[in-house]
Amino acid sequence: MRKLLLLSLVLASPLTFAATQCTTADKAQWQDQDKFQADLKAQGYEIKKFKVTGGNCYEIYGFNKEGQKVEIYFDPVDGKVIKSEIDG
Repeated sequence: MRKLLLLSLVLASPLTFAATQCTTADKAQWQDQDKFQADLKAQGYEIKKFKVTGGNCYEIYGFNKEGQKVEIYFDPVDGKVIKSEIDG
């Protein structure tokens, strides 16, 4: 019972659901998704998955030009990297 209560408290914590927030700008100011992806590919990225997150980010899963697996969150207005993780 105590484990269930502890799990409930952890899941209810606002930190558990904190999403990476990239921008509050109106979507009319965002870069075109197709052009943004094309620019990344021209820089050597291989994009396996592209999505718009709940925190208003462009997020990619794929590989950088060095062949390392990456997950990167971009500000869709200026293209700045907000958060990135490189695996290997």
